[in-house]
Amino acid sequence: MQSFYEATVSRPSVHAPFDGRRSVNVCIIGGGLAGLSTALGLAERGVTDVTVLEAQQVGFGASGRNGGFVFGGYSLDCADLLKTLGPVHARELYTLTTDAVDLMRQRIQRYPIDCDATDAGVILANWFDEPARLDAQRRLMRDGFGVDWEPVAASQLASQLKTDRYYGGLFERNAFHFHPLKYVLGVAAAAARAGVRIHEQSPVVRLQRDGAGFVVHTPHGVLDAQHVVMAGGGYARKVYAKVERAVLPIATYVMATEPLGARLSDALDTRAAVYDTRFAFDYYRPLPDTRILWGGRISVRDRAPDTIARLLRRDLLKVYPQLRDVRIEHAWGGLMSYARHKMPQIGRSVDGVWYAVGFGGHGMAPTTVSGELLAAAIAGERPVPDAFATFGLTPTFGALGLAAAQLTYTAMQTRDALAERRRPTRPAS
Repeated sequence: MQSFYEATVSRPSVHAPFDGRRSVNVCIIGGGLAGLSTALGLAERGVTDVTVLEAQQVGFGASGRNGGFVFGGYSLDCADLLKTLGPVHARELYTLTTDAVDLMRQRIQRYPIDCDATDAGVILANWFDEPARLDAQRRLMRDGFGVDWEPVAASQLASQLKTDRYYGGLFERNAFHFHPLKYVLGVAAAAARAGVRIHEQSPVVRLQRDGAGFVVHTPHGVLDAQHVVMAGGGYARKVYAKVERAVLPIATYVMATEPLGARLSDALDTRAAVYDTRFAFDYYRPLPDTRILWGGRISVRDRAPDTIARLLRRDLLKVYPQLRDVRIEHAWGGLMSYARHKMPQIGRSVDGVWYAVGFGGHGMAPTTVSGELLAAAIAGERPVPDAFATFGLTPTFGALGLAAAQLTYTAMQTRDALAERRRPTRPAS
């Protein structure tokens, strides 16, 4: 099965592979949202001597495969962010992400980018019959980050989500959802119009330091660059070991149903996107053509589309058994880059390579943050905030790290399952 996103885009132009030899100011390795946001941020600041090298196609990786949620925060839980950095720096980094949400809205209008943006917020639905979970989360966001997530009573939530699985929720109003691949292609088009050169099918095969700059080799060409940005995410291989050793390529899965028409309201009577309070949570949203896009699970290995469809269909029916006869038309997986500390790694290494990786499963706003921060730093506008240095290029130990990640995920799934067993059985209605 092809991903829903790839099946519903038209790529108006092919960016030719790089060949020959050229000197540039900035070479960006990776044509996902981190790399393209950096390129567009540079162009907006008047730095146009920029080249983006993408090994496959623009948006090939996690940027074009994800759930399409756009909201504040990072993969690291906000409570852990506060504990690690303290109130001042934690709020500084969180505010960067909410500013990025606003910037993405502005870019959609400015360029303009037709990406099915649905500005209807995001609901955090409580899987457990424990109101304290939501109370604590709301208090944390309000007191620690100055953000008020609105409580949603169980009865109100049940009128929007036609399931008995949830016990109330919190509504994050400053959030939206969209077609991420259309957005990424729109950012690429805006950057190209501003003078950025983008080359697809141009994997970097060697990166060398050369005096004050770098030499970047592709199969058919060589770039001399004053600055290099590593933004390859979970797909970069054998280009720059310091960055690649600091992230784990973790797979996640997404599917899309057939168009449901009027039946959509049998399950979802809201335009908001939804995720739940488990560690191994489901996330889903209604699409403009009345499909439901559903994602979840993480693994250290990719799976075939038929297997993904079977697993996610099972998860869907746990929440919405009334959709048991609905056909799954698209199912796909992809690799995210995760750091051990669960924060994005944004900065510059001691040998001068800029990097933006490790966005995990919460990447749309943080990738935009990375683009703004690196563009501002390279343009000499302001340095990357010191707080990001707390979350550096920590080694993940390869196969051992992947095994540890899988064990952690399995342990957290077990914890959620035990907590679920403790909840009372609701009487049949």
